[in-house]
Amino acid sequence: MTATAREAAAVDSAAPPRRGRSPGRVAYERLRRDPAALSGLAVVTVFVAMALAAPLLTGLNGWEPETFDKTAIDQALGGIPKGDLGGIGAEHWLGVEPGNGRDVFSRIVYGARVSLLIAVASTAVTVLVGTAVGLTAGYFGGRVDTVLSRIMDLVMSFPSLIFMLALLSVAPDADRVLLLVLIMSMFSWPYVGRIVRGQTLSVKHREFVDAARVNGAMGAHILLKEILPNLTAPILVYTTLAIPANIGTEAALSFLGVGVRPPTPSWGQMIDNGLLWYQTVPTYFMIPGICLFLTVLAFTLLGDALRDALDPKGAGR
Repeated sequence: MTATAREAAAVDSAAPPRRGRSPGRVAYERLRRDPAALSGLAVVTVFVAMALAAPLLTGLNGWEPETFDKTAIDQALGGIPKGDLGGIGAEHWLGVEPGNGRDVFSRIVYGARVSLLIAVASTAVTVLVGTAVGLTAGYFGGRVDTVLSRIMDLVMSFPSLIFMLALLSVAPDADRVLLLVLIMSMFSWPYVGRIVRGQTLSVKHREFVDAARVNGAMGAHILLKEILPNLTAPILVYTTLAIPANIGTEAALSFLGVGVRPPTPSWGQMIDNGLLWYQTVPTYFMIPGICLFLTVLAFTLLGDALRDALDPKGAGR
């Protein structure tokens, strides 16, 4: 061996060993190379920023979502907005609502805030309840598993949309946002519960769980410190895919007249009102529909990409 080779060998032996990439790092690199994920993330970021900055944006626009501008509509023609494309211009960036003259842009950004708030809150409640029930059923097994599984099957057997309509209709004076969050979560938690239960049944027999038991760990420690961290990936994927589903559900309920009530803006409510004007003012119908479509599509693309990135079997793709 030459002197140069010996020096190189000495440097290699003195250097610290290279560490393998963590699963989170691998998933991040896959997401970074996925154009669908990046596109979905960009659109989600825009709508989330728009919802958070709604007061600032309406301040720049100069119109609150409940403010009427009678000068922007033609009373002689039944309230049709003046100008082209539903009154779009420097004064009203996305036009005005037919019949009352409320600013469409202001109602869109506040509608984004309402839709995302309800969707994220109901998803959080769904994931928390479903994860707790699924962990308990999968870990303890036996009668506990049987009872909780039958409860999940029972809730999943209900036609959720019909029961949501019925429950929301019998409480017309309740806080609509809170009521929507609770009722939407009521019919959604068993789905994540089933996923978590199945994963828990698999993970609880792994060697590291047995080692924790041998070292004297109790049930709560095993559930929270050993099993739950290994369920992060499926829970995260479900959460990402549940948000667009809940956005669509809230819009559908508002469209059917049992969701968010006026004057609180909602995309589904705006689409419902736009049906009356779609022949004369198609932009009023199209703008909230496009926003709803883009938001649901972006969250779905991001959720699908996250599922593929966290799937170990997808490493070779």
